[in-house]
Order: sequence, then structure tokens, then C-alpha cells
Amino acid sequence: MSSSKLLLGVLIGAAAGSLLGVLFAPEKGKDTRKKIATKSGDAVDKLKKKFSDLIDSISAQVEGAAADAEDMVEKGKSKAHQLKADVQQNFS
Repeated sequence: MSSSKLLLGVLIGAAAGSLLGVLFAPEKGKDTRKKIATKSGDAVDKLKKKFSDLIDSISAQVEGAAADAEDMVEKGKSKAHQLKADVQQNFS
């Protein structure tokens, strides 16, 4: 199981536990609804932040892989040009 899936599961479990705790608390309905709204908003904000961090991390990895691929292509071109020059020199 990937760490992002585990983290998402933990966050969802924590949100569900918080919601159930608030629902079963012996308070007025109005106060309970306020708490649910607040806790839900907090949970959504945390999930958005984690998702944003995950997207940023993936983007950075993709950019790094693209840069590595470009370097490899340039090295390959350089090597091909050098081999071509060597072949031309040997057959001239």
C-alpha cells in the first residue's frame, strides 16, 4: 500500500471518528451542527493541503525525470556526432 493511500485512509478515518464523536456528544443540536460544519471544513482543508502537496511532489518528480531525459538525449546526440566524426576520419 502506498504511503499516500495510507495517509488518505488515516485522514478519512480521523474525520469519520471526529464526526461520530460530535454526533454522540450530549449537546444542543445547534451547537452540534456548528461543530460538524467546523470539523468538516477543517477535514476538507487538511485533505486539500495533502492533495496539493502530493500533486506538487508528483510534478517535481515528473520535471526531474523530464530534465534527466533531456540530458540523456543530449548525451546520446553528442555521442552519435562523435562516432560519426570518428567514422568519417577513419574512412577519409
